[in-house]
Amino acid sequence: MQIEVEGATLNYEISGDSSNPALVLWHGAGCTLRMWDTALKNLKERFFCIAFDVRGAGESIAGTGPSDQFTFEQYSKDINAILEELEIQKLHLWSMAWGTRAAIAYCSLNPEKVLSAVFSDASVGVADIAAQKEGVKKSLSIQDESGMARFDLPVGWNKHRDPETAQLSLSAASKFNLSEAIEDLKMPIMLMTGDYDPNLKSSKEMLQRLPSARLKILEGVGHGSVLQRPDLTVTNFVEFHASLGLS
Repeated sequence: MQIEVEGATLNYEISGDSSNPALVLWHGAGCTLRMWDTALKNLKERFFCIAFDVRGAGESIAGTGPSDQFTFEQYSKDINAILEELEIQKLHLWSMAWGTRAAIAYCSLNPEKVLSAVFSDASVGVADIAAQKEGVKKSLSIQDESGMARFDLPVGWNKHRDPETAQLSLSAASKFNLSEAIEDLKMPIMLMTGDYDPNLKSSKEMLQRLPSARLKILEGVGHGSVLQRPDLTVTNFVEFHASLGLS
């Protein structure tokens, strides 16, 4: 599905029964909405799921204007336009990695809309790409040694119509004060990060500043947890949501 928003064409997909709680899924850096495909097989039975490509990434087309369209404030307007199209007033949110930075911004800008949020691989610090890659390598090795089969990566999880604008879309993180935004988050939150993900250090630091949050450490999991272990991440997401007693 597509919608025009302030010069951009946004790509999004819905799945599940619209009478179920609305769940917005925010993809990670270099990813597209396809990264959620495996997880959606179980999520759509319980939620009305909305996955989308941020402007410039995946199949979404950026506007023709300057690069200042790539901001978390604009992404907030974009997702709100999709929600308005779907007549959704309240939502739950799940994000991964870079998407968590965008999701934190969204939650701080729209606290009245967000009933709960799960931040996977959460960090607001400088990303250590080399350490992330090493952690993934080690965690997959452990997974292989245990005899657990690897999950296939969803087709198109990192395929972009325009790689240049996909890269530009990531620049939004440097234009928003995420550290300050954390102080505004009052909704129930779960931080869910693997023990082989260097972002765990930042997740623990975030926990100290989020009185409404809890931390779930995923054993034997690296960065990109939803892709590596969609089974484990979905199980923990569903359990968290059930514990809230929210609709």
